[in-house]
Amino acid sequence: MCTVSFVYTQGKMIITSNRDEKVIRPAALQPKYYAVQQKSVWYPKDPQGGGTWFAVDTHSTVIVLLNGAIAQHKTKPTYRKSRGLILLELIGNESPIQAWEAIDLEDIEPFTLVLLQHHYLYQLQWDGTFKITTPLDTSQAYIWSSVTLYPPPIQKQRETWFSAFLDTQPEVDAHELFHFHRYTEASNTTNGLVINREERYKTVSITQAVIDQNKITLKYADLIAAHEYAHNFIAI
Repeated sequence: MCTVSFVYTQGKMIITSNRDEKVIRPAALQPKYYAVQQKSVWYPKDPQGGGTWFAVDTHSTVIVLLNGAIAQHKTKPTYRKSRGLILLELIGNESPIQAWEAIDLEDIEPFTLVLLQHHYLYQLQWDGTFKITTPLDTSQAYIWSSVTLYPPPIQKQRETWFSAFLDTQPEVDAHELFHFHRYTEASNTTNGLVINREERYKTVSITQAVIDQNKITLKYADLIAAHEYAHNFIAI
């Protein structure tokens, strides 16, 4: 839940997410469809919390979760609900952005969401006290790194890697973006795009959604089990 990028290229919107987790956390369940508040939603499931970090519905809505908001925070022993369940509550709503405006986040750990809804892009943050809603320009490319694992200097460094990659790929495609997320700074196991911090924290999976008009292409790579999953469907 810790590195996310967005690129609009060749008429396609591409969101790619690397999930970094403690190795002791149970492995995620392979993505499949679930009924969420009367909507069909595709997502890989976290068996520990029951939620997810990446979800796509049949209306081409995509929501991706990163831990933390603007700055590093002090974690409490318990919270009212997991952030992965908050994500599902939002995407299950007819309008996730309106649900975001109304939802009560008291006693929820800080987080950031990247929301793509009706071809509008938003950064949504909860810092433990306030919600911050930031509309974004879909003609621009973005990369986010979770503040819980990557301090500001490292975030800036990763933004530099991303900019350099895009400069060399003027017509970047989904495959190249997936490759960027999988292999950039591969020898840097502390702060590269795929990490392994002393066998405690690892990048465990990469998930990607490609929105091409009314076609949605989804790809999921479990890096621990060395298994890939792909699925295509037509948006309603």
